[in-house]
Amino acid sequence: MKRISLILITLALILITCAKAEKKSSLSSDYPDAPEFTLSDLKGNEISLSDYQGDVIFLNFWATWCGPCRIEIPDFIEMYDKYKNKGMEILGISLDRVRPGKVLEFVEYIKINYPVVMGTKEIVDDYQTGPYIPVTIIIDKKGRIRHKHLGPLNKETLEKYFLYLISEK
Repeated sequence: MKRISLILITLALILITCAKAEKKSSLSSDYPDAPEFTLSDLKGNEISLSDYQGDVIFLNFWATWCGPCRIEIPDFIEMYDKYKNKGMEILGISLDRVRPGKVLEFVEYIKINYPVVMGTKEIVDDYQTGPYIPVTIIIDKKGRIRHKHLGPLNKETLEKYFLYLISEK
């Protein structure tokens, strides 16, 4: 009888522990807060992450010389045009090592319609983008990092991320 009681108590403790672990993982919203930053756009104006509070934000780390970056830009332009008034913000973070005016020439030639800023070592370190580009950091309406997308991001995937995150309460 003592042995059965000991087995039942052990099983009960295991079930309680498993239930707590399951509850924690299913209710967890432990997404890290996106680090705040202030960077200069290509005309010298300051842009901060907090300027876009309440929007779904796509921080796109790119460069003018990057082939895969150039491939994804038309999709970003199209999706930004479609959703900019519905809570989407795309912020291009140029990692070019040239003067902002040179990047501005490229932006105007390609007709990028979303804000572009010059990146810094600090923002690359804060967002842990790694050594490759393009990288897109996706931030939800509450200012939390939800995903890091490595490589080119096509419009279908960009739209799926946006529609999912904009619909969250």
